[in-house]
Amino acid sequence: MKIYCVIPTYNEEAFIEKTLASIVSQTKRPEKIVVVNDNSTDNTQQIIDTYVANHTWISSVYNTSENKHLPGSKVIRAFQKGFSSLDNQFDIIVKLDADLILPNNYFEEIVNTFQSNNKIGMVGGFAYIEKNGTWILENLTDKDHIRGAFKAYKKDCFEQIGGLQPAMGWDTVDELLCRYYNWEIITLPNLKVKHLKPTGATYNQSARYKQGEAFYTLGYGFLITAIASLKLALRKGKPLLFLDYIKGFLKAKSSKKTMLVTKEQAKFIRKYRWKKIREKLF
Repeated sequence: MKIYCVIPTYNEEAFIEKTLASIVSQTKRPEKIVVVNDNSTDNTQQIIDTYVANHTWISSVYNTSENKHLPGSKVIRAFQKGFSSLDNQFDIIVKLDADLILPNNYFEEIVNTFQSNNKIGMVGGFAYIEKNGTWILENLTDKDHIRGAFKAYKKDCFEQIGGLQPAMGWDTVDELLCRYYNWEIITLPNLKVKHLKPTGATYNQSARYKQGEAFYTLGYGFLITAIASLKLALRKGKPLLFLDYIKGFLKAKSSKKTMLVTKEQAKFIRKYRWKKIREKLF
C-alpha cells in the first residue's frame, strides 16, 4: 500500500528535524511526503530544505496564513494546501504534526493493520509526553481515539468522510463520520509516538471558547457538551476551563454557527455518545 504524508508546520525549528529524522529512518517509508511551511518566521524552512535536498520523496510547499494560532482551521488549511500538491495515486494518507518522534516501525505497522481488514478506515498509535525525564501516556483522549497529531486514513474512508474540515473539532468529526459510514478505527498501543510539545500550549481564552463551539457544531447538544466539557477540563487539571467551553457552546448556539455534520449525522453522533457514556458508567 502506498503512503502519502502531509506535515503542516509553523515555527517548529526546535522539533521539525527530529520528526523528519524519525521518518527517514522508518522500516517502511512513505512514497511521498510534503512538508507545508505555514508562514513560519523562524528557521523552519532551512531545516526542511536540507531534507528536500537529500531525499527526492520529500517536498515542500509554502502556505500564507495568519500568524495567530487558533486550533483546527490553521493547521487543516495548511494540510489542504499540501494535499492539493500531491497526486491521487495513494492508498493511505497520513496527517502528521511537526513535533513528533515516530517509532521506526510506525508506517510498517500502519500498513499491516490496514491490510488485515478491508473495513478499517483509520489507524494510529498513542501519544507520549516527557515528564520528569520519563515518557508517559498523554491522558487527553480516550484509548479508542487517534490523536490529531498523527492520523492515517484509508483512501476510500478519507474520501467518504469528505476529507478534513478546517475547524476546531476536525479530529473528532472525522472519527464520528468514519463510524457513521461503518468504518473501523484501530489504535495501536505498541506504537508509542513521542509528542515533543504539549497539546494546546499556545491556546488563549478565545481558542478555548472554540472547544465549546466545536461541541455545538458536532451536534452534541447541551447535556453531552456539559459532560464532555467537564471531562476535558478535569483531564487538563483546570476545572474552570469548563466555563469557557460552555460559554463557547452557548455563543455558537445563539449565533447559529454552521454545523460540521448533517441533522442525520448529528442524530447518530448523539446516540453514539450516549452509548459510550452508558458503557463507562455501567
